[in-house]
Amino acid sequence: MDPMPREYVILECTEAKAEGKPASRYMTTRNKKLQTEKVEKRKYNKFLRRHTLHKEIKE
Repeated sequence: MDPMPREYVILECTEAKAEGKPASRYMTTRNKKLQTEKVEKRKYNKFLRRHTLHKEIKE
């Protein structure tokens, strides 16, 4: 049994599609037991050249 049940999640930019630019994506992990809600982080979007909100997407 795993000591820390982690899963991989993909974060996608929420602002890029509204501006007609490609969405940036990041891969990260989360602890399924401690963090049951979807992950949201502010990450850098190289297409928009600024930090934007990235939300977890369904894989």
